Amino acid sequence: MARSPRRTDTDPRPEKPLEPGFEWQTLKTLSHYLWPAGQLEMKTRVVIALILLAFAKFANVYAPILLKQAVDHLNGVAGVAVALPLGLLIAFGVVRILSIAFAELRDAVFAKVGQRAIRTVALQTFRHLHNLALRYHLDRQTGGLSRSIERGTRGIDFLLNFMLFNILPTMLEIILVCGLLWGFFNIWFALVTFVTVTSYITFTIMMTEWRLKFRREMNETDSQANTRAIDSLLNYETVKYFGNEDHEVRRFDMSMERFERAAIRSKTTLAYVNVGQSFIIGTGLTLMLILAGTGVVGGRLTIGDFTMVNMYLIQLFLPLNFLGFVYREIRQSLIDMEAMFSLLRTEREIADPPGAPDLVTRQAEIVFDHVSFAYDPRREILKDVSFTVPAGKTVAIVGPSGAGKSTIARLMFRFYDVTGGQIKIDGQDIRQVTQQSVRAATGIVPQDTVLFNDTIYYNIAYGRPDATPSEIEEAARMASVHDFIVRMPDGYQTTVGERGLKLSGGEKQRVAIARTILKSPAILIFDEATSALDTRTEREIQKSLKEVSANRTTLVIAHRLSTVVDADEIIVLDNGTIAERGRHDALLGHDGLYAAMWQRQQEAGPDADDDLLVTDGTASPQPA
Repeated sequence: MARSPRRTDTDPRPEKPLEPGFEWQTLKTLSHYLWPAGQLEMKTRVVIALILLAFAKFANVYAPILLKQAVDHLNGVAGVAVALPLGLLIAFGVVRILSIAFAELRDAVFAKVGQRAIRTVALQTFRHLHNLALRYHLDRQTGGLSRSIERGTRGIDFLLNFMLFNILPTMLEIILVCGLLWGFFNIWFALVTFVTVTSYITFTIMMTEWRLKFRREMNETDSQANTRAIDSLLNYETVKYFGNEDHEVRRFDMSMERFERAAIRSKTTLAYVNVGQSFIIGTGLTLMLILAGTGVVGGRLTIGDFTMVNMYLIQLFLPLNFLGFVYREIRQSLIDMEAMFSLLRTEREIADPPGAPDLVTRQAEIVFDHVSFAYDPRREILKDVSFTVPAGKTVAIVGPSGAGKSTIARLMFRFYDVTGGQIKIDGQDIRQVTQQSVRAATGIVPQDTVLFNDTIYYNIAYGRPDATPSEIEEAARMASVHDFIVRMPDGYQTTVGERGLKLSGGEKQRVAIARTILKSPAILIFDEATSALDTRTEREIQKSLKEVSANRTTLVIAHRLSTVVDADEIIVLDNGTIAERGRHDALLGHDGLYAAMWQRQQEAGPDADDDLLVTDGTASPQPA
């Protein structure tokens, strides 16, 4: 699969176009979390919440009737007006309290359903992102992705609470009120109410749809600004190295300027919406009061009827005042949720076959059988590579930069699958067993060590989270990092900073070595494991690694040839093929590529590597 071409600042990544009818598809997807299969408690809570919702609305609709009767009695005979209205007024107060109580109980009962749905979706998205292949994560933008998940989960909460408990109940109340006005008075009251509410809703929806483009632009620029800010802060040292603080500020400001323009347009057009809504509500309310007032003057209606009409209109228009906001947020919530659900629908490039068994490691022999691989079909990285790492032996992979050395480690971990041939562990094709079992049997110390922004203890324990403190300290000693740690003011509880930036390159790498030692896997891979260390520390760690790798199948990927002189076999890669193979002394005797690399490094000094010897000048689309 070819990678997308690089986009520039003047060519921002557009928002993914949504298919027509995506709203119903999103609601259908959400309904599975709202009515989860096999969870009786959640379903029961939904039913109870809907019953409480119905009680609350009926109480809300009945309250104006009680108030009408009380007003009529107050406007009647003085002797009657003292006792009966008191009961009606108390009943009115009780019904009003009950309407609020039912609504609050509804929220309390439904809270667990909504939060469980948010938790389930967020967990599934998080797990799915970890299951996607390395290719996806190399292309993704962390800031924008985090915002998509954040807005998506927030959208679920908003949608459930406002659509289920605001929009739908308000529609039910409109129907009930129109029916009561028709029954108590005549069709004109119901018709004016219906036309007013319908006009208000239609106007609001049309204007909100028009304004949504500004909200989308705000979201797009917000994500872009967030992505640039996070990317810049994660690469703080690089920014400082090149003195590009002003450049980063300008890039961030470009996104914020677009956000500012979109936000201004959004807020300005909101004023137009509010004026239009006020005109419709004012017109409808005036017509209703004129009808009711005319009825009172003509003797057909009472003062209580006038009061009831007024109260019904207030009850209806109060929630409708928020309709523009609610509709816009619901619409945007659907868009945000669709963006998150689309992540869940992203296909996994590397997937286990149905019913795949776990890898069974007996001797942990590794076989590369005519392996070919390409990140991009237009440029093959590995070409028909075959070799064996016998059980308990150490095989080193060396060669010029871009020869495909680190790609071998990625294929071993199934970050990618081979495009030709097979990789076998104890005779089992690693594509036919579970990825988890392959990775459990394999430990790696990568060239670029990245640590979690947590303590040194946590980062070492990450190799085996259930390890005891004594086991963690022993792993640190074997990696020659224990003495350094205990000299720190907070010892093992020292935080390492974002991506481990508080530690030096060598310190980070030793922590990574300790983490892998703690994991104690059957297969060890050292991908430039000592490249960031000074010669003295390197020798200390090499001694420890030799002890750790004893009787373990070990694959060493190296630039420094001095680190692999004791390997049982050295394989020299050049331009994706095996150029030479053999032990150190034999390869020197061949006077070939390996001997030339050795000579070059010996002349350059003990800390040199072979990065300067590049045989292919074209840039690799992926690290090789």
